[in-house]
Amino acid sequence: MQIVLGIVITALGALMAMKTEWFVENLGRLTWFEANLGSEGGTRLGYKLIGVLIIFIGVIMMTGSGDLFFSWLVSPLTKFSSPSR
Repeated sequence: MQIVLGIVITALGALMAMKTEWFVENLGRLTWFEANLGSEGGTRLGYKLIGVLIIFIGVIMMTGSGDLFFSWLVSPLTKFSSPSR
């Protein structure tokens, strides 16, 4: 089941990255991306970045490596070093 769900999420992310203009026309502009990533292409770039992030999440879900990835991602926050003497 996780493979099918990962494929669907990856396909949705790819659709979002490829059909950016449709998302801009139907969902509107994103003000944060417009202010920080440029005047005319900021929203388009923002939708593409969101699409690539969704693809990445879909691949992680599809391969079943979510636990390993998120433990690696949070590992700097959970490591405690002993004080040196």
